[in-house]
Amino acid sequence: MFCVNCGARMADGANFCGSCGRPVKHEAAPAPPPPPPPVAAPTPPVPRPPDPRFEPRTPPVAHGAAKCAWCGATVDATQTACPKCGASLGMPSLVARSGWAQLPGRKDMAKLQFGKSSCQIEGVYVPVADMNLAPEDGVYFAHHVLLWKDPQVNITTMPLKGAWKRMFAGMPLVMTQAQGPGHIAFSKDDPGELVALPLQPGQTIDVREHLFLAATLNMQYDWFSTDVWLRTQNGDDTETHYPCGMFMDKFFAPQTPGLLLLHAGGNVFVRQLAQDQHILIKPTALIFKDPSVQMRLHFERPSAMFSGWGYWSNRYIWLLLSGPGRVAIQSVFEPVEGESRNMTSCSYATETRW
Repeated sequence: MFCVNCGARMADGANFCGSCGRPVKHEAAPAPPPPPPPVAAPTPPVPRPPDPRFEPRTPPVAHGAAKCAWCGATVDATQTACPKCGASLGMPSLVARSGWAQLPGRKDMAKLQFGKSSCQIEGVYVPVADMNLAPEDGVYFAHHVLLWKDPQVNITTMPLKGAWKRMFAGMPLVMTQAQGPGHIAFSKDDPGELVALPLQPGQTIDVREHLFLAATLNMQYDWFSTDVWLRTQNGDDTETHYPCGMFMDKFFAPQTPGLLLLHAGGNVFVRQLAQDQHILIKPTALIFKDPSVQMRLHFERPSAMFSGWGYWSNRYIWLLLSGPGRVAIQSVFEPVEGESRNMTSCSYATETRW
């Protein structure tokens, strides 16, 4: 620094000038700024009660029992699939405006429980029923649907009544039955859907022939005549045809619940007919029906005088089903045998003329 009197250079911090001896005035150091006032912490907002109109809410966990819409079994409401038939629970039922409903969805590898055994449905296009049989459980089946089995599974025959009639109708003369323990699998070797039908005690179901896959041993098996036929003539040759088969299979669960497995072609559709409600289906499209559903032939033909009654080009052959009860049909079906021939007589039938 420099002296303000003589201008001589002085050392920093000197109190007198070394040249003229004049005292040096030092400026007072500025006072440090006062500390800033403390900032108050922000007041936390008061939480609002949730508004049920706008706030998302977690759905309550289901407790208790629920009823399967397909088989009617009472199951745990927390399960996602019915352990009796494999139908997905909690899914909306797909029903067309015409009243037909699709077979309930079932996941691949769905596991069904019966007795102390289980059945796993494997595959989508050509499904396989893989059964794990307990020692006290068994199933019976048509011999041509057996796919594979464990060596320890014991197989025997189950003879059926009316052997000659069954032979002429093209039905198997014997059923094959398998007894656990061990694995055994069945397949129809045909694309389509596998229909699982759990039957409650006292419940009966009628099934069109050649659709049966397997059933548990506690279910009784019988068969009956359909009484639905038509007779055709070609020259001197006369032949009788059965549009939905000469016989139908009947399955009955007498005292304990049973499991019935069917194989249908294509897609399966189900409909519940009300009292005195009627519907026309192609005879070979029928899969099963409740015993309360009645069936008979129905013909449609033009009313022109020149149209012949017996010729296929002038008629349509239907199977008329009358409620009440449940019926199921398949989307893949065969033409009616004898439909293209001259018809001479038939079982009881109704008629509609255009």
